[in-house]
Amino acid sequence: MLKFKRNTYIGLLGISVAFASCKVPAITQVNENKSVPGSYGNNSNQDTTNVAAMQWRNFFTDPNLVSLIDTALKNNQELAITLQDIEIAKNDIRLRQGPLQPTVGYRVGAGVEKVGRYTSQGAGDASTEIAPGKEVPDPLTDITAALYANWEVDIWKKLRNSKKAAITRYLSTVEGKNFVLTNLVAEVANSYYELLALDNQYEIVKQNIALQKNALEIVKVQKEATRVTELAVQKFQAEVLKSQSLEFDIMQNIKETENKINFLLGRFPQEIPRDKSNFLGLVPATVNAGIPSQLLANRPDIKQAELDLTAAKLDVKIARAEFYPSFGISAALGFQAFKPSYLVKFPESLLYSLAGDLAGPLVNRNGIKAEFNSANARQVQAMVNYERTILNAYIEVANQLSNINNLGKSYDLKSKQVDALTKSINISNDLFKSARADYLEVLMTQRDALESKLELIDTKKEQLNAVVNVYKELGGGWK
Repeated sequence: MLKFKRNTYIGLLGISVAFASCKVPAITQVNENKSVPGSYGNNSNQDTTNVAAMQWRNFFTDPNLVSLIDTALKNNQELAITLQDIEIAKNDIRLRQGPLQPTVGYRVGAGVEKVGRYTSQGAGDASTEIAPGKEVPDPLTDITAALYANWEVDIWKKLRNSKKAAITRYLSTVEGKNFVLTNLVAEVANSYYELLALDNQYEIVKQNIALQKNALEIVKVQKEATRVTELAVQKFQAEVLKSQSLEFDIMQNIKETENKINFLLGRFPQEIPRDKSNFLGLVPATVNAGIPSQLLANRPDIKQAELDLTAAKLDVKIARAEFYPSFGISAALGFQAFKPSYLVKFPESLLYSLAGDLAGPLVNRNGIKAEFNSANARQVQAMVNYERTILNAYIEVANQLSNINNLGKSYDLKSKQVDALTKSINISNDLFKSARADYLEVLMTQRDALESKLELIDTKKEQLNAVVNVYKELGGGWK
């Protein structure tokens, strides 16, 4: 008889599972493309030496810059926010761990109940004796002290996959933190070099103003000698005023760049310590880019996108498991009586229960289907985002490597241009004094020389920034 009942239950269970699992939609299989070209651009170099492997302390040699980056890593507020994301993800793992284990709790309660005499319960209580000559009291009190437990058996790995997804997203937030680190290091370095460039442009403009004032005095003397008109004097005066206005524009840019660095360092405005001399003498670091496949291991944003894709695949499995029945076990053990002194009477006051239940969706599963379809779509999104992140990383590195090469050639040519225009200033002045050149030639020569010097400083800044950017885009700065 018992064997028959057991087989009956097993059969019913099998039928229920088979019925519940019919017409369960299939998971969309995504196969992400991790392939990248063998080299950057037309360069066929297969040297795996990669500057991304260097710690940022070894990559940057300026002690002032190293100190600024150190402060930023300690105080930057965006980084602090990202660290809290990691804590949130860590707590989510604990949250997903909970359902895998039985839930055990306690219940202590007391109540009173008065039922009608002419009801089945009232008639039963009135005719019941708890001891010879003693009936059930009316009203009836109820005192309970019990332990209870519930546990869902993870048949379809729904709960385990949920925990794995939480762990994967935790690892994703760690990579997100690393991505913030590498961007922060690069942003501080780029802003620092921008500040040095502005300092040097400011000095160039000041020197040019002194030169223009000297030329203005010469023109005034020439006017008194009736060799030039008042027009020449006003033209030179206007040029001095233009340069003085440019001086204040650069001063404002210096202040804003200092405050940008202070913001990155998480502090209120203060002067940024720096060495303003020999900016044009700074030599950009040599960049070894390695091979493109190293981006998959070095770039935090690529690793984060890969982890997000893994979590999205687990989410699809979790959503699909909702179509299947869940099996739960519940139990309780304790004491219950209508009088406190009876709670200790054993086994009369003992209560216990043990139950198992199988529950699953049969009709109107639209909500589950919608969530499953959404999970499938998010999985495809994550795959496309992963492939896009790889493509973007490759293009960023290729652009910066080309930029470094072209900036080097451009800087050499602009250096020669500055040398030629600097010499032409003295020549034009001498010719003007001997009346062999007019004042417009002197003005244009001075203006061209100033612009070329400012452009040369800009090119040097772009060279330094390009090296910092390729270091960041190769995945350096967070180790």
